[in-house]
Amino acid sequence: MACPQPHGSGQVPIKCGLCETDRSIQWKCMDCSILMCSHCKDKVHSKFKNALDHKIISREEIGLHTEELDFTNIKCDKHAGQSSCLYCNTCEVLVCPTCVAKVHKKHDLIEISDAYNIKVERLKKGQSKMQKSNYKINAKKDQLNKLVSAENIKYNKEKRNIQSHEETVKEQVEQYFKELKNKLEQNHETVLTSVKSDLNAISLFTTQKEDKITEVQNCIDLSNASEFFKEVKKMEKFTETQEPRTRPSYTSSPTFVPGNLNQSHIGSLQDDGNLSAEINISLVINNKYQTELEAIAYVSPCLDQSLWISSGAYKVLQRVKPEGTNLKVMSEFNIDVCGMAVTPSNQLLLCVLGETRLQQISSSGELTDSVYDVSPLLPNAIHVISDNKLIVGAGNGELKRSAVIIMNKKGDKETVYEYDEHNQPLFNNPWYITITSNGNIHVVDKISDDSRGKVVILGQEGHIINQYTGHPIISKSKPFKPVDIVTTPRDNVVVKGLNIPILHILNDNGHLISYFNTNDIGIERPHSLAFNTTGQLYIGCTKAVRDEAKDAKLYVINIEGF
Repeated sequence: MACPQPHGSGQVPIKCGLCETDRSIQWKCMDCSILMCSHCKDKVHSKFKNALDHKIISREEIGLHTEELDFTNIKCDKHAGQSSCLYCNTCEVLVCPTCVAKVHKKHDLIEISDAYNIKVERLKKGQSKMQKSNYKINAKKDQLNKLVSAENIKYNKEKRNIQSHEETVKEQVEQYFKELKNKLEQNHETVLTSVKSDLNAISLFTTQKEDKITEVQNCIDLSNASEFFKEVKKMEKFTETQEPRTRPSYTSSPTFVPGNLNQSHIGSLQDDGNLSAEINISLVINNKYQTELEAIAYVSPCLDQSLWISSGAYKVLQRVKPEGTNLKVMSEFNIDVCGMAVTPSNQLLLCVLGETRLQQISSSGELTDSVYDVSPLLPNAIHVISDNKLIVGAGNGELKRSAVIIMNKKGDKETVYEYDEHNQPLFNNPWYITITSNGNIHVVDKISDDSRGKVVILGQEGHIINQYTGHPIISKSKPFKPVDIVTTPRDNVVVKGLNIPILHILNDNGHLISYFNTNDIGIERPHSLAFNTTGQLYIGCTKAVRDEAKDAKLYVINIEGF
């Protein structure tokens, strides 16, 4: 895992070529090929012979400067002993005096140095075009990989759904067949009970009848007339006994009629539309509000359509509500805010400069201490995950410690991300934080005092899975200075750079998929970002550097494509 290394670790500082001290290198003499500190440039090099004619460039130009080319000694390809003196723009070839006299006299002839500059500029434009094309292809590649990943996730999910439904249907079918068998058995028992009852009655009757038939026969066989007449009346009654009455019919067991399972019983696959790999970014201004602040450094929308805005170091915190083209101030505090977020219960949590404990403002407007204390660190970034959890970015320059902390509703530190598996710091100074639905935490990490930084992406296990340090086409010669970060409704991430009107749009793994220049829609000096509950993007701006007016603007943007 790549981690920031302390200054000087693994590298030998480059010393001044004249005094060889540890003074910082500020200049280079192109004629002497010497790197110099400011002291030696003014006090030593200036005493060199012809020093005033030497070309000296600043540290920022070192590495960008190329040696000037010599155009005075280019041999002509067609005429021996001749040197090229001009460039024929018509034929696009170098020409010597003989070439001009014989062929190119009436052509468009220009200085060789001018031709060189034109060609270099054309090459640079072509190179930029190729880089942009390469960027677009890489962005599409990332998008296609994201589609593959999303499609695999969807496939596995639907496969699990089918398997789950299959098991459910099997259970339901087995249960239904069990019920059918039980019902058949109950009906069968009912039928047998009624038939057996009649059978028992008949069996009892026949047994009793056979005994009486025997007795009647014995009476008939009597040889004593006196005894015969004594028994004959009783025997005559035996012959008159009624047969038992049985049921005229019996309910038969039901017949099983097989049914058919069809799509409505099992389910079906439905077309879910086409996958799109095109990235079409659109931002349209919905509303613009004027404020009386020098800057809108932080924006946090509330549930009641009001919102909190802070000027940051200008120490103004306001709760405002849109009215026409202005924002009505509902409440105001004099607080140096360096991070804030609104909870689902509509409380505002604040990182206040110098405080180890987060402050909170309830919906009624009361400012109090919260339960969230990250001592000995100082909080400077908050992201609310839910009403029960939040993420705090914190650091302490004196202790040389920084961490990203997940805290629960009680203020307990559930997880602290501070060191990697090699016990190296994960962050230098976490400034802003957001999270995507796959659990990846995106942290804007400030790595220098001039706000240079990077976006560090932590996976679910707390390991760095990616780092975004800007893109050469977007930033060009300017370093990447991220100052705010938010997650979009489509689960992408938007990063705002300091003092440039560019929105960097990353996917949930931190890869650049597109970018947008807010100057294209008339938004100058954007600084802070936030999404409201309806998916609209707030962009808070700053005033012009030398402008004395307090007129920072807030825009409400409808977005599409990311």
